[in-house]
Amino acid sequence: MDKRLLDILCDPVSKVPVKPLGRPQLDALNHEIATAAIKTVAGASVSAPLKAGLITTDGKVIYRIEDDIPVMLADEGIGTLQLHGFPL
Repeated sequence: MDKRLLDILCDPVSKVPVKPLGRPQLDALNHEIATAAIKTVAGASVSAPLKAGLITTDGKVIYRIEDDIPVMLADEGIGTLQLHGFPL
């Protein structure tokens, strides 16, 4: 992801900056998606694994990246509190 774009992106609600998900975080998230009922902030089920994502620097919310485009919609975020043993 372009560093200039990453520098200006932030959580649309809290305005906390975001950073790319690391491989261990992405693997842990996709494992949870495959084995548990993971939901977005809006309550929609997340059924497809993420290929890439961004996480707020406070580790509270994850946003998916689709076709190299960050989906920074508040309702589309995935709260990390529902993930068991999520590495921060």
